[in-house]
Amino acid sequence: MKQNDELELTITDISEEGKALGKYDGQVVFVKGAIPGDVVKTKITYTKKKFTEGKLLEILIPSQFRVNAKCKHFGICGGCSWQNLNYEQQLFYKQKRVEDAFKIIGGFSDLHIPSILRSEQKYFYRNKMEYSFSDQQWLTEEELDSEINEQGKVYLGLHVFNNWKKVLNINECWLQSEISNQILNLVREFARKNSIPPYSPEHRKGYFRNLVIREGKNTNEVMVNIVSFEDNESIMQQLFSELTKEIPQITTVVNTINSEIAQVARGTIEHTYFGKGFITDTIGKYHFKISPQSFFQTNTLQAEKLYTVTKEFADLDSNDVVYDLYCGTGTIGIFLSDSCSRVFGIDIIESAITDAKENARINNVGNITFTTRDLGQKNNFMKEGVLTPNVVIVDPPRNGLHPKVVEEIVSIAPKKIVYVSCNPASQARDCKMFSFAGYVVDKFQPVDMFPHTTHVENICRLRKNR
Repeated sequence: MKQNDELELTITDISEEGKALGKYDGQVVFVKGAIPGDVVKTKITYTKKKFTEGKLLEILIPSQFRVNAKCKHFGICGGCSWQNLNYEQQLFYKQKRVEDAFKIIGGFSDLHIPSILRSEQKYFYRNKMEYSFSDQQWLTEEELDSEINEQGKVYLGLHVFNNWKKVLNINECWLQSEISNQILNLVREFARKNSIPPYSPEHRKGYFRNLVIREGKNTNEVMVNIVSFEDNESIMQQLFSELTKEIPQITTVVNTINSEIAQVARGTIEHTYFGKGFITDTIGKYHFKISPQSFFQTNTLQAEKLYTVTKEFADLDSNDVVYDLYCGTGTIGIFLSDSCSRVFGIDIIESAITDAKENARINNVGNITFTTRDLGQKNNFMKEGVLTPNVVIVDPPRNGLHPKVVEEIVSIAPKKIVYVSCNPASQARDCKMFSFAGYVVDKFQPVDMFPHTTHVENICRLRKNR
């Protein structure tokens, strides 16, 4: 095979990154937009020794698992990659991803992994969306062919894969809510009719940078957070007045100032123009304060399932001492706190620990302590001589546990480790390291937190065997 070759290919699987693949003369070929079961015509766009990439030209025989995507932006926007694959098959491949990771990367055999916990809400399940402003619009091939090109206006939507200058101008999104879509369109229209320019990273000027919408799925509270390059009270006063008049469900409006080069929806200054400046939501019996920059599990309803399984795996009694590592804003530790003696939460992010302490106060949880520490630094768990844990909960970032963290956990020898992960590959790797130290993985539970995406959450429990 060489570049620009056209060939017929049967799609047989999906990679860990969610790319559809088939084999041609023994060579793996990735084809974006295809799904398992499709027979496709593809044009080779990129070749390497171990794999090849192709562009989907035509679906010759559609897969029995293929469905019509609900969103008109599907296939261009990177928010959903599997809306064209029926939900049962999505779950099948997410389950397979967990199983393959533990077999191939972890080297585990005789696995007994129960069926993935499905999401009852397949659309409008997210409690947070971040949209970007730009004066450059991403145009589809059809739009380019028809010479529809209105660069220089205000566009608001999502970045397409690997392009941080242009945005896909979104009118509707099926990830958060209908109210979220109303807010999205109103804010864009406000910027256009008042000729307020988006921020330009190249010229270091402009006003609008991001629109962040957060919702309390169990409380119906709604936050609108406008991230701007500079402080302009006049613009914000007019905008919040129009927003709250047109969409009375909004409970707070915040302006975050980000004058830095980095294109992130965060900042050092916040002004509250309407409401309390935060929203609240519940997981189980606990209430949580969600500030503009707080971390909170993005799928609230599935988060309760995730935490319930974590609690079951921890199998706590009233004398247990729990370490909650990478605790974030304390949601897991607080959720477990009524079943044990003490919880110690540790995280490197100071603002997260501040929120965690506030969440403990709101819920009147007195047996939990939160501390800011860098878990990657050796001998950094027990500096203050706190109680030795017999249960450790870890919920690390996608790249998993630092080897020093594994060493530290092994050195304090907890009876049980409950590992919550958004990346089964790094989780399997880390569990293999724990197995060398005498821990056995005895429980698994995959959870689907993000329907129509390739992401899968997995919980496993390790018990000390010797």
